[in-house]
Amino acid sequence: MNYAKSNSSQTRPREARHSDVAGARRRRRFRTYGIAAALVLAATTASAGYLAVAEPPSDGGTPDAPPQVHGNSVDFTVRGGTARVDTGSLRVTGQADDGASLPMSGAAAQRLGKPGAVSVDGGTARWSYPDKKLTVSAKSEHGRLRMTVHSDADQQLSWPSTAPGADGTLQIPRGEGLRVPVSDTFWNSGDAGLKDSEAELSGGLTLPAWGYTQGKHGVRYIVPEEVGTSLGFASKGDRLNSTARHEFSRREQTRDYTVHFSLTGASSVSSAADYRSYLDEHGKLRSLARKIKENPEIGRLLGAVHAYAWGSARTAKGVEELHELGVSRLWLGYDADDQPMDKAAVRAAQRHGYLVGPYDSYANGQPSRSADNPSSKWPGSVYPDFCVRDWKGVIKEGFGGRGCYVSSQAFKQAEPGKHYLADRAKKITANGADSYFLDVDAAGELFTDSSEGHRMNKKQDRANRLERMRKLASDDKYVLGSESAGAWASPVLAFNHGGQTPVADGLWKVEKDKEKWGGYAPQGEPAFFFKEAELPPALAKAMYDPRYRVPLYETALHGSVINTDRWEMPYNKLPAQKTDRALMSALYNTPLNFTLGDKNLKSTGKEMARLQRYFEPLHKAAGTERMTGFGRLTADGTVQRSEFGNGELTVTANFGKKAYGSLPGGCVDARLKNEPKPHRLCPAQQS
Repeated sequence: MNYAKSNSSQTRPREARHSDVAGARRRRRFRTYGIAAALVLAATTASAGYLAVAEPPSDGGTPDAPPQVHGNSVDFTVRGGTARVDTGSLRVTGQADDGASLPMSGAAAQRLGKPGAVSVDGGTARWSYPDKKLTVSAKSEHGRLRMTVHSDADQQLSWPSTAPGADGTLQIPRGEGLRVPVSDTFWNSGDAGLKDSEAELSGGLTLPAWGYTQGKHGVRYIVPEEVGTSLGFASKGDRLNSTARHEFSRREQTRDYTVHFSLTGASSVSSAADYRSYLDEHGKLRSLARKIKENPEIGRLLGAVHAYAWGSARTAKGVEELHELGVSRLWLGYDADDQPMDKAAVRAAQRHGYLVGPYDSYANGQPSRSADNPSSKWPGSVYPDFCVRDWKGVIKEGFGGRGCYVSSQAFKQAEPGKHYLADRAKKITANGADSYFLDVDAAGELFTDSSEGHRMNKKQDRANRLERMRKLASDDKYVLGSESAGAWASPVLAFNHGGQTPVADGLWKVEKDKEKWGGYAPQGEPAFFFKEAELPPALAKAMYDPRYRVPLYETALHGSVINTDRWEMPYNKLPAQKTDRALMSALYNTPLNFTLGDKNLKSTGKEMARLQRYFEPLHKAAGTERMTGFGRLTADGTVQRSEFGNGELTVTANFGKKAYGSLPGGCVDARLKNEPKPHRLCPAQQS
């Protein structure tokens, strides 16, 4: 969970709503190891068509060349051309093999002073900025330019920055991903919630990788260590640009700042493809197939839609009704409140092949007698002893001013003797639940804790969260999910709720309007989750307009973790976005998320069953595969195509109103390998 300076990087923790519910009862070296080249699809216009570039052999390629020094400039060979670094300013310029020049970064925002002489040792060039106590090392590595800036002092560096031409587009990993034309009037306005915002890479963005395209070329950036770096957006001359900002801190262990630069083609997903290759090269990508082999229960997620149950939907009778309606694969979650799913309901769900899991959170602590939700109640003096505190000793208030944020270091130190977390998990799964949703832990709002007895920095906080999530998934064998998970958490998770939603600033304001969005009553079907709502036009455009959406998260992580939309924005919540969301679900091969309650169990259950039956064969065929292709088939971007694995699944979605060949507007065709006829879905015609 990230609470950076801009609300656009925030995600709202599910546990935060319990206060109200309680009261109402709540990713030139061709060794890719992966699919970077295979994913480069030059399909930005109708004339470009849909083009998949073949992957180079993984065991071949050209070794990385040593740098060439020309006075204050250093040239590095990269895949597709050359990158030149101006040591006086850290400006980086790319020269593609076809002669095209691209700005890979503008100069550093801070004055660096006179640089020292460049030395070359092997393949690495080094120089320093004595006035700023900065040292730079740079080399060609895996076809990229790898630059590391080391600081001997605590300070900031705003670099690199993008400056694409007027017809360029930014690729931003907000939620599933955005493709933003830099001169688009809407995105240069405050209405889009991007201009003048800043998001931490560890939580405000889902991948530590972004990029831009200009004509038939592109530039990509990877920051492998997310902690300490944020990405900001500004509009200059009615053109959107981005700048990374790094905080060098001894305490936070962030005095080394590494950025990888790449030259790529025009694909809007090549930044994510390059990141996936990076993960493969460094052994940091765990496949879903491997996770299923280690825990076969995860396999039940393939073909399943997701839903949160309320009221009668939590009962054995409700589960039986869902099965009778035709739901054959389902992840069913529920709040671990005073009316959780009982053993009979869990047994019924498991009998039908469903996965069942409670919601839990280790993030909040409150006084036991006055806690407004069960997950905030802890034994003994966990509250306030385990609260995160700043350097002045002041407690870090929890979301919405409720209680405090609880230190992961405090839990880690206490766990061997007290078993607070182990006992919690055992208690709330005593009904036989085989899945577990741990809110906030993977979302990335990391803390520095200055408390005596359990000090930690943000990297330690992240390591602690990974350790406890890994225990739940690997040791305890729960099918584990978390909220709005950043790429750093993907190795330990089977699924991720909320990572698909590109949350924009205005969402939180809308959600606070109980009259339009809904409150936390009635008990069995809280309006906050069930009342149909209409997003303001600007917010709907920023979040759900398919012309601006692009599957960066799926390109990087499909076949590793299953990603869905946010729970308080279930499929049944936003009628105006239903068709686009259903088409995106098929196009991205990701499940829809629903809410089920007393009054809507039959109606929503029936619709859910129809969509789940369509989704099931597609996800079973491609859920463990990589997304190996994505492109826009029309100039306006309303017709898009995706491909998974070696042609296991190809999906064409028409988000427009006009037919594309034989595919009507508002429909999607999904073609499975070796099947002559596509699977068609036209949501609006069948609802």
